[in-house]
Amino acid sequence: MKKYLREFKEFAVKGNVIDLAVAVIIGGAFGKIVSSLVADVVMPVIGFLAGGLNFTGWKMILKKAVIGVDGIVATPAITLNIGNFVQNIFDFLIIALAIFFMVKLIGKIKRRLVKEEEEAKKEEQPKPLSKDQELLSEIRDLLKSQNQK
Repeated sequence: MKKYLREFKEFAVKGNVIDLAVAVIIGGAFGKIVSSLVADVVMPVIGFLAGGLNFTGWKMILKKAVIGVDGIVATPAITLNIGNFVQNIFDFLIIALAIFFMVKLIGKIKRRLVKEEEEAKKEEQPKPLSKDQELLSEIRDLLKSQNQK
């Protein structure tokens, strides 16, 4: 049992698991923001441009509600909520577009950082000697060896 607890502890505290948990939490919050953007900003504008159409009210009634004697709904209506579906499609498209731009931006930043690292490595490496410099180095080494004898 201790082995399983130790393995679980190692799994749970790895950086990837923590990163994933943070991503899920931020993604949930981001999803709420985008849903609000779509429901409260985009869809009213589209509805206005479409002549005052309210997409969330789009419903196809499959079976009408049964109203009892007292005027109370005995059986609620069965509907296809097409407007909610359209709303969710817009949510998805806007979220996908935002994530696309975010990934593009992160990729651009990453490429720039990799390029800067490569340039820094190139600057750190000594430049190769020219033929003249190689010959002069050999002559210097030969003179040093002769003087030491």
